Amino acid sequence: MTIIMDRRALLTTGAFGLGGLVLPGGSLAAQALLGGQGFTHGVASGEPDSDSVLLWSRFVSATGAPSKVRAEISLSRDFAKVASGGEMITGPWRDHTAKITVSGLTPGTTYYYRFIGPDGSISPIARTRTLPLGKVSKFNIAVFSCANLGFGLFNAYAHAAARDDIDLVLHLGDYLYEYARGGYDSGSDFSKRILPETELYNLADYRTRYASYRSDPNLQALHAAFPMIANTDDHEGANDSWEGGAENHQPDEGDWTNRKNAAMQVWREWMPVSEQPWKSYDIGDLATYFRTDTRMIARSRPASYGTILRSGDPAAALVAFRDGAWQDPAATMMGTEQESWLYHGFRAASRQKKTWHVLGVGTNIGYNSTPPDALDWLDPKADGRAMAYFKAGIAAGKAGLPYNLDNWGGYPQAKARLLSAAQATDANLIAVTGDSHNAWAFDLIEDNRSAGVEFGGHSVTSPGIESATRATDQEKVARALIANSKELRWTDTSNRGYMHVSLTSAAATCEWVFMDTVRAVSTATKASHRMKVRPGRKVLESA
Repeated sequence: MTIIMDRRALLTTGAFGLGGLVLPGGSLAAQALLGGQGFTHGVASGEPDSDSVLLWSRFVSATGAPSKVRAEISLSRDFAKVASGGEMITGPWRDHTAKITVSGLTPGTTYYYRFIGPDGSISPIARTRTLPLGKVSKFNIAVFSCANLGFGLFNAYAHAAARDDIDLVLHLGDYLYEYARGGYDSGSDFSKRILPETELYNLADYRTRYASYRSDPNLQALHAAFPMIANTDDHEGANDSWEGGAENHQPDEGDWTNRKNAAMQVWREWMPVSEQPWKSYDIGDLATYFRTDTRMIARSRPASYGTILRSGDPAAALVAFRDGAWQDPAATMMGTEQESWLYHGFRAASRQKKTWHVLGVGTNIGYNSTPPDALDWLDPKADGRAMAYFKAGIAAGKAGLPYNLDNWGGYPQAKARLLSAAQATDANLIAVTGDSHNAWAFDLIEDNRSAGVEFGGHSVTSPGIESATRATDQEKVARALIANSKELRWTDTSNRGYMHVSLTSAAATCEWVFMDTVRAVSTATKASHRMKVRPGRKVLESA
């Protein structure tokens, strides 16, 4: 397939990602972000079906008044024959973004699309692809999560955009981060690209941050190359968010519901996504993909080891938590409505004899346990927060608890319901997950029986376990985690990149692609790692 932006152009313009937002004279790029005209942020596509796809762009008129924009889609890049199209009116009430769903398309087909403004101006031309129908021999998916501008360059996006063996992109969340510049990222040179400088609280804040991220040429190239199905994790709103609040939301920062509503409105404005909070997508007879929400809508408040360990007898408090509150069946990641929808979806996909049930969720499902010698890994320069995190994990592990209560480890009954539903429908379950910043491969087990597998994705830029441990100890860290965790089969705790998942009727294979660096413009990669699962086996093998 023809690449819209060639590799040479990508690497040349990639320098903009580091320097473009810190130009002298009050930042010309910032002025363009906030006051640009025309098609300001490229184009994108998403929500593919076998005969339709959603097209996205942003058009600002010279006066900022409402504008009517038109979308066209064609089998050829010269648009000699327009296959379908549509139009809509956009304006400041939706930050001048436009989303148009075009239909009447052919299944499993590559198309080119563009937008046309009311002044006759034309957007960049990009490509997209419909989902296949009927018999499908192979389908390739690129999976991303956790892209923080403050920690480096989006080289993983650039690498994937230049490939010709991807049919679909999944983004599992943390597409951006809500923190103020110089906070979580410690004020690195890369953080100078982040606008606004302050933390995000309202519509204007979130809109400016999306404009900042969507100005990155590597992210624009990814959107221009493939359709994307995206779901939220926590940082689209605030860290460790749940139905009624977030770890990174304090009472003096206003009402959480208002902040969450603003965040989700802007996410729907700036992302090529539908208005549906969760949705399934059929990939012919080969698979069904389930997009979910496990943060913003119905998730119960997660427990905190920090709170538990402040008890006078921490060991006893952990045991009481393990045997009590931790087992509460009312604690949920999805809520009962979404659970019911998903389990009915599993059943329908099994009746249709789909080979794979692919589940996209933000956080790890498989349990990790912190080894008792984990403090030996720590870098002497690690901060106090890292020390406290590892100490809490060790204490939890001794009590038979997982190290992280913010992922599915904090909701064992919800996890049991999920995996039991997969077992009851004899689903070949593949969970693809993000959030943790490191790479994982889990065998998912329920009631001592295999229920499926998990491919856990590493981050695009955000730092993981390696940021607090000695650089030379990463293999030791991985071996200890695997030995101490029942479901964990493999992990990498030091690399950035993305996953490439290839589905066939014979196997589902995941390749963890590791970028050589995120500190300089480069699409070079290190040696990757591969694992696979075969239908009916529901356990991981080397590939």
